[in-house]
Amino acid sequence: MELPERPDRDSPFHAGELAAQERAGVRERMDAAGWRMIRAEMPEQHRTFFGQLPFLVAGAVDDSGLPWATLLTGEPGFAYSPDPGHLRVDALPTAGDPLQPWLKEGRRIGLLGIELPTRRRNRMNGTIAMRDDGGITVAVEQSFGNCPRYIQLRQLDHARSSEPSAVAWQGSELDTAAMALLRSADTLFVASHYKAKQGEVSGDGEGVDVSHRGGKPGFIRVDDARTLTFPDFSGNNLFNTIGNLLVNARAGIVVPDFCNGSLLHLSGEAEVIWDGAEVRAFAGAERLVRVHVASVVCREHALPWRGQLHEYSPWLADTGSWAEGWRGA
Repeated sequence: MELPERPDRDSPFHAGELAAQERAGVRERMDAAGWRMIRAEMPEQHRTFFGQLPFLVAGAVDDSGLPWATLLTGEPGFAYSPDPGHLRVDALPTAGDPLQPWLKEGRRIGLLGIELPTRRRNRMNGTIAMRDDGGITVAVEQSFGNCPRYIQLRQLDHARSSEPSAVAWQGSELDTAAMALLRSADTLFVASHYKAKQGEVSGDGEGVDVSHRGGKPGFIRVDDARTLTFPDFSGNNLFNTIGNLLVNARAGIVVPDFCNGSLLHLSGEAEVIWDGAEVRAFAGAERLVRVHVASVVCREHALPWRGQLHEYSPWLADTGSWAEGWRGA
């Protein structure tokens, strides 16, 4: 079946994505491929896929312009597509979630569907067309698939219902427990935001994206209580996250603790490090992302399930760790 193409524009990419592709030497190739990969509607396989998931990763921006990422959960079927141009999500951020006030009608949102037991994932970015007491309806603006690289294989099991959900703390820097979680994590999700400058005509005028990053435990380096650094490995060359950061240097990160169901949210300024000793020291890294933390929220037992690790991604075999390659200046 012929999949719907995006509406005609000068490019499917905005200025930041084009700049990142240019620096990586893939701009010409991606200019042709982008039109095939990024759709203005959800193809049937994406619509079916979202409908079978127990959680979605969501990204949006608060009133101060900081991006935040979170996980929306429900029984499979809580997200469904009534037509190719819309996705309904029968879930909202719960109390204490930093995105709880900001999923409003008219706001941009990035959504990532990821199936940990199979390593499948698809992205959908759009605008919240409706919010009610039961959830949100999102109008599709971008729909595209992602490869399974760097996703750890996990089986999800329901948690005991007796475990409470609570905000453990919030502040402006990482505490000891947050640092420990980051240092042991093998998965994070990062939200970023783009808004076109006046007079820019290529790509969409505004958008939010949320994406997955995976690595061996320890791939996130905690530099201090307000700074963390992680590698950016080879991917699909769309450069959605990196492109957003080049024009709007802010990122929101959520790190799940699959053992106890807690979520660590943080947001702040971000920078892309393209070369240098730090990049060379981390095997497999093509560049680094450094986040300077402005705000942190840690929520205990926020997830209704726990994730049992079955297998690390085989793509990680050729990647390193900070312990192996970097001892500081």
